Amino acid sequence: MSETTPGPHGGLRRAGRVWVTPKAEHIVEGSAATTEDEELLERRPSQEFLRTDPWRALRILSEFVEGFDAMAQVGPAITVFGSARTQEDNPVYELARAIGSQLAEAGYAVITGGGPGVMEAANRGCQEAGGMSVGCNIELPHEQGMNPYVDLGVEFRYFFARKVMFVKYADAFVILPGGIGTLDELFESLTLIQTGKVRHFPVVLVGRAYWSGLIDWMRETMLGAGSIAAADLDLLHLTDEPAEVIDIIKKHAAGT
Repeated sequence: MSETTPGPHGGLRRAGRVWVTPKAEHIVEGSAATTEDEELLERRPSQEFLRTDPWRALRILSEFVEGFDAMAQVGPAITVFGSARTQEDNPVYELARAIGSQLAEAGYAVITGGGPGVMEAANRGCQEAGGMSVGCNIELPHEQGMNPYVDLGVEFRYFFARKVMFVKYADAFVILPGGIGTLDELFESLTLIQTGKVRHFPVVLVGRAYWSGLIDWMRETMLGAGSIAAADLDLLHLTDEPAEVIDIIKKHAAGT
C-alpha cells in the first residue's frame, strides 16, 4: 500500500490524484500530475511537438490506468449530471439530493463530476444514505474543488479520460438541469447509444419544465429535417420524480 497523506474533507491522499475517505480506502492508487488539456489542444511547431507531445501521451495513458484502477471496484453505479451553479436553496438541489439518496438505497453508487451544485447534492444524498459517493473531478482554469460529500475522488487533467469513466462504470445517466457541460454529456451519451458503443443504457432527464423545450425542438426541427430518426427520441426518458428515476433504471436492468 502506498504512502498516505491527509486529503480533503478528512480523507486520505495517496501518491497523486486519487483520494479516498475510509469507506473507499480499499479501492485506489494514484500518480503525479498537472493540468494539460489546454496545452494538448494547442498546435505546436514540429520540433516542439517532438519534445513534448509524445511524452504527454504517456501522461494520458497513466490517467486512464489511474482511473480504471480507482473505479474498478465501485460496483453498480449511476452517473448524475447537472449544473455546478445550482445553489443549496434551489429546489433542483433538493431533487438531486433525493435522487442520490434513493439510488444509494437501491444499491447503486453515485458518480458525479465531483464539483458543487447538482453534483454536490447527488453525492450528498448518496453519502447520507450510506452509499458509495464517487467524484470524477476536472482541473479547470477557475478551480473546481472536490465537494465534501465524496468518498472516492479521482482528479483528471483531460476531459476525454474523465468521460470514459462516467460511461464505463455507470449503468445509466441521470441528467438534471444544467448548462453547456451538461448538454455535452447528454448528447455524447445519445451518440454512444445511437452508434451502438453502449447498449441497454437508459438516459433519464429530470425536470419536465426544463427539458421539454429541448425535446420539442429535437422532434420538430431535427426530426422534421430528417436529421434524426424517431427512434432516437425514444432513447430519452423524462420525469420529475426520484422514484420514477429508480423505476426506469430497474426496468432497463431487468430488460423490460
